[in-house]
Amino acid sequence: MVGANPNFPTVDRASRATSSAMPRRGLPLRWHWAAMAALIVPLSFVLVQCGKAPTPEMLAANTDGAKSRAAKPQASADTFDDRFPQPQFADRFPTAGESLPQVQRQVALAPQPRAVRTEPVRVASLTPTLTLPRNEREELTTLVSMKSSAFPYFGTNPRSEEPFLNIVKGDRKGHRSYSGKVYWQDETYNDSRVLVHVPETFDVRKPGVIVVFFHGNGATLERDVRDRQLVPQQISDSGVNAVLLAPQMAVNAADSSAGKFWQSGGFKRFIEESASHLARLHGDPKSAQAFANMPIVIVGYSGGFLPTAWSLEVGGLSNRVRGVFLLDAVYGELDKFASWIEKNRTGFFVSSYTRYTKRHDLELMQMLRDRGITVTESMDGPLRPGSVVFVQTPDGVTHRDYVTQAWTEHPVKEVLVKMAATPALTRVASTPYANR
Repeated sequence: MVGANPNFPTVDRASRATSSAMPRRGLPLRWHWAAMAALIVPLSFVLVQCGKAPTPEMLAANTDGAKSRAAKPQASADTFDDRFPQPQFADRFPTAGESLPQVQRQVALAPQPRAVRTEPVRVASLTPTLTLPRNEREELTTLVSMKSSAFPYFGTNPRSEEPFLNIVKGDRKGHRSYSGKVYWQDETYNDSRVLVHVPETFDVRKPGVIVVFFHGNGATLERDVRDRQLVPQQISDSGVNAVLLAPQMAVNAADSSAGKFWQSGGFKRFIEESASHLARLHGDPKSAQAFANMPIVIVGYSGGFLPTAWSLEVGGLSNRVRGVFLLDAVYGELDKFASWIEKNRTGFFVSSYTRYTKRHDLELMQMLRDRGITVTESMDGPLRPGSVVFVQTPDGVTHRDYVTQAWTEHPVKEVLVKMAATPALTRVASTPYANR
């Protein structure tokens, strides 16, 4: 053998394999059985843990839970990180560099899935774009940077009245979340982009609606809102004359901070700025006034409950919001939701929930009934002005897939279809664009 050491005898593979399988001479046989058990027993523990369900109770971060924990010790386990422990977070929400297979579900009588165009057909610019003929318009899904989006945010946390960026390390600033983890401003709270979707069938001359989608924790606009949760596709497939605005909240983090939507009038400034962007992207800058007067439907998923609640409470456009749809998202701020429902009897409120949020949904239902508001617990009927609907979904439905699978497949599409069947929900007192 070339390069072999003459001081050591060579051993062929067969002999080596046989010798490795035999107990060493001089060692009692029971020692070998003990060594094998030491390897097998820990492995069995790992296999058992792989099938363990997450803690069944949770409370999303950055809500009023911090104040109630001292008064209610039993709520200490009711946190996002308790339900999704840190080692499992990466499994639930892959990093931006990882790929996530997109599962297409077929629904009876539903439209055929469409490919969502990822590159913009028209981009926001300072120069007006030309109005394209109806037969040349194409579907548009793109990202637009907006000054009034949630982040960057350098204000205070209204719950503590302390600076939101409360951690300093050298030149870096960060925020210590409700769970105790520090997220840095330049990585987590510095994305001002908004996912904008204009379906090819959208007609600004007809009554329309703006859907604002607040995503949950651990999400990005492209990987999750667009590709995994299929929010733009659900809006297009609904056939409703609607456009989508989805601001980037905390980037890929277990944090529900509302950023600029915490501020008085923050939601109003966001919608006002979006009007000009939507008009340019639609291809007709003169349509900005039509977008500026369209009714709004807010959809909040999971941790998106926090910007939803504050937008209703201090956003400045509560009477223009014609509907609120929460997807497994009632983790707190019950007083804000109840107040909006009580004051806005011309809109609708829908909350679908799993066992994780059941306790809070039941509490909100009782609050509303105590105020004399009728509550329905089924989505079988139509949505009408003043409808308040709570829908419990079975245990087999997972929180992670809730935007595409709740009580029905593609629940955002379902709610929009029901809303469109009641024209009174989308009427606003404004000059129709067609008459201008």
